[in-house]
Amino acid sequence: MNSFGQKLRFSTFGESHGTAIGCLVDGVPAGLELDEAFIQSELDRRKPGKSEFETARKEEDKVEILSGVFEGKSTGTPIAMIIYNTNQKSKDYSNIKDIFRPGHADFTYYHKYGIRDYRGGGRSSARETAARVAAGAIAKLMLNKLDISVQSGISEVAGLKSDTYDYEAAKKSIIYALDPSKEEEQKALILEAKNSHDSVGGVSRVLIKGAPVGLGQPLYYKLDAVLADAMMGINAVKAVEIGDGILSASLLGSQNNDEIRSNGFESNHSGGILGGISNGDDIVLNVYFKPTPSIFKEQHTVTTKNEEVDFSLKGRHDPCVAVRGTVVCEAMAALVIADMMLLNMGSSMEGFQRYYKQ
Repeated sequence: MNSFGQKLRFSTFGESHGTAIGCLVDGVPAGLELDEAFIQSELDRRKPGKSEFETARKEEDKVEILSGVFEGKSTGTPIAMIIYNTNQKSKDYSNIKDIFRPGHADFTYYHKYGIRDYRGGGRSSARETAARVAAGAIAKLMLNKLDISVQSGISEVAGLKSDTYDYEAAKKSIIYALDPSKEEEQKALILEAKNSHDSVGGVSRVLIKGAPVGLGQPLYYKLDAVLADAMMGINAVKAVEIGDGILSASLLGSQNNDEIRSNGFESNHSGGILGGISNGDDIVLNVYFKPTPSIFKEQHTVTTKNEEVDFSLKGRHDPCVAVRGTVVCEAMAALVIADMMLLNMGSSMEGFQRYYKQ
């Protein structure tokens, strides 16, 4: 499927080395001020080629809104956005035309569809995530009206974990590091891998503040399940934690329970979600990215004819995909929360009557 969401639904199109990528966002309420400068600023955070810690591919990622907007506001009809690809180097992939790259989706896409788009992975390329960021920017504009914020940053690089989570510092960091005291060492680990023609993994920590109690549709559209679905659909993501996540499995119930007082919860081990429904506390996610599979060391693989070969990759690739990936995590989280907000409007007769009797 190339679509996501229920009430707020978006679809993306395009390939890494095609003419363009883009998205169609449906379900945006009429009258939302579409701040194009904000949408572009979100894309600028994700765009490649900004520093030595990212791929050298230079893409301006200029977004063009094609429909669904009149006099700067949403019309309630589908909003179409397009981003043209301007810096493809398809020839860099000519040596792997008939070769499967280890760690990539080449093998599975070929065996599923019988078609080999070797130019940067085609539809499976993370290039597509720029369209998700554009859609997520619209969701953020919706959430801003309700004082709900979605932030993120890198909490871990190559196993080096942050001791603090400073989201304001992350905004100023070229690698979106959450812990200023660990940033330089994390940068060094990325460059060390890059200079060794290798790559490293990392962890994005996403924080959602201001979400009300009641978001989530049990049993089969739970908030935590949909957030995990959204994150796992991002390229290179291999695991997602809600709140304490894996740590919870080693705790006692007395340690893991978030006790409650009249002014709220005394802790937040649950990550702001109970029974698949938001509890009004901060929603916290940890999203784990594997090392970028595009590395420049000689590797073993097979061809489309199942012939064993050794090969060396060419091209321009991120030494740590988590860095730009954290911006995509934010976008997907915003889309989920905005969708859940729209779904929640009809969850009770009180809300139903309030809307139609105002």
